[in-house]
This record gives sequence, structure tokens and C-alpha cells, in this order.
Amino acid sequence: MSTKYSEAYDFKGRSVLITGGAGVLGAEMARALAECGANVGILDLNFERATQVASQINAGSKTGKAVPYQINVLQMDSIKSAFEAARQEFGRIDGLINGAGGNKPAATTSPESSFFDLDPDALRWVFDLNLMGTILPSQVAGRIMAIQKKGVILNISSMNAIRPLTRIPAYSAAKAGVNNFTQWLAVHMAQEYSPEIRVNALAPGFLLTEQNRFLLTRESDGSLSERGNKILSLTPMKRFGNPEDLIGPMLWLLSPASAFVTGTVIPVDGGFAAYSGV
Repeated sequence: MSTKYSEAYDFKGRSVLITGGAGVLGAEMARALAECGANVGILDLNFERATQVASQINAGSKTGKAVPYQINVLQMDSIKSAFEAARQEFGRIDGLINGAGGNKPAATTSPESSFFDLDPDALRWVFDLNLMGTILPSQVAGRIMAIQKKGVILNISSMNAIRPLTRIPAYSAAKAGVNNFTQWLAVHMAQEYSPEIRVNALAPGFLLTEQNRFLLTRESDGSLSERGNKILSLTPMKRFGNPEDLIGPMLWLLSPASAFVTGTVIPVDGGFAAYSGV
């Protein structure tokens, strides 16, 4: 028998756009939303990869539909064009996940490159992609939601925003900006437009994916690297996360089950942020 709780996670008829939707985390979120019945816009700079992800979802989903769109989250014309195409396709935009982001080697310290020598252009690139790449799509989606008087924006932050890691100053600072912007936008949208427009963020901890597997483990035998050991020693649950670990919190924050939740940053980190080390 259906209840208001099970209905909260029934996304049939709802549409969610995901920037960075062709990435590891974005694609996993898109698949889960489609399984719950949502129509999903896979927005990515890499249109070929976005098309592949959408095709895979459509081949396996019996309810939701995935549509790929090319987007540059730093160019307003590109954002407006992709969002309008999605709005025309789906009829409305109920949710936005700001998943586009990343780091750059030239903005990372190393024995060969001290903090004092980091390339200013590389630092700006990291700031722009992670912070402006969240703000600009939120402007476009926020305007649509203001007209609808309803909607949810979910930003993807990082554990680096809460506990900055060594070597990546620009990425950590940019994600800290995402946290602050999440709180600001939540208040702004609720006060100025509608209390039914909510803005929250997820702060993933250390996920073991193909992209960072050999930072956390040794390629030769799969054992933990020095960095991997340090991370697990500060993670009370004593394991790395998987992309699937984000799905429950994501569905909750996008659903009516979290109707009184806005302006929050939820760590999904196995307890890393809570542990002082003693």
C-alpha cells in the first residue's frame, strides 16, 4: 500500500538536471533518479559521454527518461540554452544538481611546485569551475523555480570544504565557497521567492573510484598507499565510500521527505569530519 513516505521517493513526473552528469558521481545519481521515475537531464561539457550515459540509463529504465545536453557551466549562454531545451523537453525543472567541478595539477602543491609558485591562471580555473560553475547554473535554475514557486537545488561540495586537505588549496577554498553559497542561496530563495524552494549540499568524503583508486591504493598490489592509510586512520567507519553511498542522501534532499530542510551541508564521509583523531 502506498503511503506518503513511499510516495515521497516516487519521482515520476519530476525532472532533475545534473551538471557534470556524465562523470562518475553524476552518472550514478542520474541512474538512481531514473530508477525512481524521474526525467533526468545529463548536462556535461563532454556531449559524447553524456549521450552514452543517457543511452545506458534509457536501456535499463522502465519509467524515467534521460536526455543528454552539452553545457559549459562557465558560459551563461550555454547554460541558458541547455536549461531551456530541457524545460521544453520535460515541461518544467523540479531539481538541479550542481555536480560539475574538479581540480588541476597546476593548482596543486608538490615537491616540485611550492604554494608560492602556483600558477594564478590555474588557481582561477579551479575557483571558476567549482564556485562559478555552481553559482551560474543556480542563477538560471533559480529564476525558473522562482516562477514555479517550487524547486530544489542540490550542490555537490566536498570534505575538503570542511577539513582542507594538504596540497590542494584552491580546490578546498572553492568548495568552502560552495558551502557558504549554499547557505546564502537557501535563505535568499526562501525569503524572496518561495519557502518551497530549497537549497542544500552534499559533502562527499573519500570515495574509491577509478579516478582516484591509485591515489588511495598501490597500483602494484592494491594495498593502501600512505595517503590512503592516513585517510582510513581518521575515518571511524574504516572504509572508503562508493558513489552509491551518496544516493540515499541525494534522494532524501531532492524529495518531499526533506521538506523542512534547507541551507544544510550533509557530510557523507564515514565520520571523517566528526573525528578529531583522539
